[in-house]
Order: sequence, then C-alpha cells, then structure tokens
Amino acid sequence: MTTLEATRDGRRYEVVNGRLLITGAQPPAHHAAVIALMIALKQACPPDLLISVGSLAFRPTPHTTLRPDLLVCPRNYTATEPPDLAVEVLSPSTRTTDVVLKRALYETHQVPSYWLLDPITQELTVLALTPTGYTCQAVVQAEETFHATLPFPIALTPSALLR
Repeated sequence: MTTLEATRDGRRYEVVNGRLLITGAQPPAHHAAVIALMIALKQACPPDLLISVGSLAFRPTPHTTLRPDLLVCPRNYTATEPPDLAVEVLSPSTRTTDVVLKRALYETHQVPSYWLLDPITQELTVLALTPTGYTCQAVVQAEETFHATLPFPIALTPSALLR
C-alpha cells in the first residue's frame, strides 16, 4: 500500500517501536474539532511556523512514526526533530492511545507541548514539557478560556471550538 492509498482510505497509520497502529475513520465531532482548532491556530500562527492537519509525521526513531491530529512546527520541519506542539482530539477509539501511549512517546521524544481536546466533555488538557517530564499546565472546561503562550500566544475556549 502506498502512502497515498493509506491516506485515502480514511484510516491513520502510525508505527510505534516497529508495530503498526491503525486508527479507523473518526466520528464527525472529531473532524469538526480538528478543523475548528486548525482554524484558530492558523489565525494566531506566526509566519515562521506551520500548522499541519494529519499530513506531517513525527519520526523520532527509525521504528516510530506518529501522526498527531494537529502538529505545529517550523516551516523547515524535518520530521525527525520534535514539533513545537502535538494535538490529539480524543474519540472513544483513540482515548487510551492518545492519553497513555502517545503522551509517553511525545514526552520521551521531547515534544515541548502536547494538547488533548475532548469533544465529548468539551475539555482541553494542556501539557508542557519540563526537565522531569510533562506537567499539566491547565485543564480547561467548556466556557473557560486558556491563554496559551506556547507555541505562540492564543486564547482558546473548548466550547467555542466544538460548536
């Protein structure tokens, strides 16, 4: 199967320590949340950074390839260096992978910021990398607003992203 065929079938293909992870097609709420967050990030994004929706991979090792729902990286991104931000939108089929496995992988491979957006509970969890690992910077509920500084200044309200 070619890379193009893999993207056309509605599934996401990732490799973790040489094992293939396949995520099936996601529900409409998942796609709507990804698009809304992409638009918000794009509007605030400085010109030296790029917002990618599922098209760029992060390849921290030859045996690991991750495709976050959203990725913020420098325009000259090489895929082997950590992106500035990885975002996963949670769904019933990806919750454990995103909350446990990917969190550990992004932390191990030094991704400075990892966000988890839950469209069901209208909750945004913001994790920031510290010398001892990820620290929960904020858990933002429905109508609350989070004022991020990394990877660039932006104000986000979960319920506004999920309308």
